[in-house]
Amino acid sequence: MWVFLIIVLVIVAVGVLMYNSLVQLRERVDSSWSDIDVQLKRRHDLVPNLVETVRGYASHERETLEGVIRARNAAVSAQGPQDQAQAENQLSGALRQIFALSESYPQLQAADNFRDLQQTLKQLEDSIQRARVGYNNQVREYNTKIRSVPSNIVANMGGFRPREFFEIEEGAREVPRVSFD
Repeated sequence: MWVFLIIVLVIVAVGVLMYNSLVQLRERVDSSWSDIDVQLKRRHDLVPNLVETVRGYASHERETLEGVIRARNAAVSAQGPQDQAQAENQLSGALRQIFALSESYPQLQAADNFRDLQQTLKQLEDSIQRARVGYNNQVREYNTKIRSVPSNIVANMGGFRPREFFEIEEGAREVPRVSFD
């Protein structure tokens, strides 16, 4: 009788410990996502200033500037890691077009405001990349834990579901082509 009671207590204790570790991992994933979200919001706030600065020097490049604003608005309204990553990839491409466009306007490149915005954006991109790596590491650890035996039993009973990675799409790193024809 006592042996049976001890075995049940050990099983319950192990289950509680597994559940608590899953909760901790889920919280770390949520916290990592929040880190990405903060950096993306800073980036989204910077884009209108960048567009206005470029507009002052390259007002006839309306289509490019409107494309950046559309991409920014899509990124602001995206929900979830997969949609957010896709929208951010489009925004990154649009921003690269602005910087490629700036090469044709020496007075724009010489403007302190533009250089400051460009430097701030580069720093933000580095922060976003670090936050993305941190988030994906947390997601990998969490997903592995909820799929591994025996913690998968506790995860299924506790309603823990796999999380999506924040991934860059294929082709998102390609250099944009800007034509002045």
